[in-house]
Amino acid sequence: MDEYAKIILVDDHPLFREGMKLLIETEGMGKIIAEAENGQEFLSMLETMEPDLVLMDIEMPVMNGLEATAKALVMRPGLKILLLTMLNMKDNYPAMINTGAMGFVLKTSGKQELEKAIKTVKSGESFFSNEILLRIILDFGKQPVPPDNKQSSSVYEFTERELEVLKYLCQGLSVNEIADKIFRSIKTVEAHRAKLLQKTNLKNTINLVLYAIKNKLVEF
Repeated sequence: MDEYAKIILVDDHPLFREGMKLLIETEGMGKIIAEAENGQEFLSMLETMEPDLVLMDIEMPVMNGLEATAKALVMRPGLKILLLTMLNMKDNYPAMINTGAMGFVLKTSGKQELEKAIKTVKSGESFFSNEILLRIILDFGKQPVPPDNKQSSSVYEFTERELEVLKYLCQGLSVNEIADKIFRSIKTVEAHRAKLLQKTNLKNTINLVLYAIKNKLVEF
């Protein structure tokens, strides 16, 4: 990565934190500037610290990661939070999606996916593990529609290029990767994504992906 990301790591298992810190710092993904064992402890740290991003476990005592994320974003709008989750937590998917977190990565992810997640979220883009996306797709019929899509029953008119960008977003590709795929500039891809969000009245890429899945705008 070009610069070390300053990271706060929030997880209630000391051994997991120790292993994650060793991996992140040894591989040059970032610098762990603080650790917290629950959401409440993290919120106290956030009053004085300025992380580039936060790695946040979901299941924790005292205050879980979803509640901590919601409260942290009230304190610090725009804070970049990457949620750490397990595949068996499908009951939390709707809540996860609507926390305002910028991404979700499996706690069992390998080095390459973790590095990509950190780099992507630090740059201001959303990230979600492909395995999580696949599980969401499989379970989507049982999930409620994202609440910030006030016109979710309508399918908007998209240009061919917008649909192409949407397809790649649904595959978990970053803006840089999509730009390479369609031989366009990063700025152009960002403009297409912004137009997709504007047309659907959605706030982030993750809800845009779910909108596309619900309305069968992409095939898997």
